[in-house]
Amino acid sequence: MTDSTYCYAHPDRETSLRCKRCERPMCVSCAQRTPTGYMCKDCVRSHQKSFDTAEWYDYIFGFAIAAFLSAVAAVLVTFIGSIGFIGWFLAFSAAPIAGTVITESVRAVTRRHRSRSLFLTVAAGVAVGALPIIVFQIFSMNIFGILFQVIYLVIAVPLVYTRLSGIQLTK
Repeated sequence: MTDSTYCYAHPDRETSLRCKRCERPMCVSCAQRTPTGYMCKDCVRSHQKSFDTAEWYDYIFGFAIAAFLSAVAAVLVTFIGSIGFIGWFLAFSAAPIAGTVITESVRAVTRRHRSRSLFLTVAAGVAVGALPIIVFQIFSMNIFGILFQVIYLVIAVPLVYTRLSGIQLTK
């Protein structure tokens, strides 16, 4: 005679699967697949919290630095756009440079603290920093100025987020 085990969250579901961390029995719907085995949702959540090291002030400083540097970069992109045809090439090469400078400055200010919400806050800071320049370009009816700002934001915002979060598209 074998003893039946039931899921810790669903007592009506019989299971033989156990969390690799806490050894609690869990059903298939409660199991979270990890690279090293299955874990319960509680253990996955507590494990992920160990990687979120951002403090409350990191959000303020990260947003402020990103917004300030993005405003500076947006002004520079506007000047680059007034150069003419070569400005297009300069805008496409300046936006990644600006994104990298913003990322590294935020990393220094936040002491490399990590959190998904911090990364999103900093990316929002990049967009907000360019907003006054975009509004100015709209009111002055400068179509090319708006276009250069869009190029800057389309390149810089995802670049800042991916560099901060450590996402690698290639190895």
